[in-house]
Amino acid sequence: MMSLQDKVMAALKDAMRAKDTNALASLRAIKSEILLAQTETGAKEEITVEQEFKLLQKLVKQRKDSAAIYQEQNREDLAQPERDQAAVIEKFLPKQMSEEEVGKVVDAIIAKTGASSMKDMGMLMGMANQELAGKADGKTISSIVKQRLS
Repeated sequence: MMSLQDKVMAALKDAMRAKDTNALASLRAIKSEILLAQTETGAKEEITVEQEFKLLQKLVKQRKDSAAIYQEQNREDLAQPERDQAAVIEKFLPKQMSEEEVGKVVDAIIAKTGASSMKDMGMLMGMANQELAGKADGKTISSIVKQRLS
């Protein structure tokens, strides 16, 4: 199985050949985040799949947040490249689950733990984030957990 780093390097070469500046910027951002994560672990060892998902989700979130800010300022010329980069980065994440699918997982966790009030939110979020790592973003999980507990 190819590591994320290998997939990104292969995609980077293709983007260079295609002179796709948008993809190049996105892929270089992923590559630099991977290198940073490896440096933080101290060794040249591969980072875990969970760390890769977190890293990719963080990059996508940054792009989407920037796009939203540009959108508010009526700067579509700056917002669109951010959305395009987010789309390139998302290709490396597993298919994102729908809110309905996330809701089913949250319901199963609630049934298993007997969680009933907002006091249980932290525990539920921890379990849900673990189970849905890379398949749904924290904001979606959080809003569904709040909805179920209130």
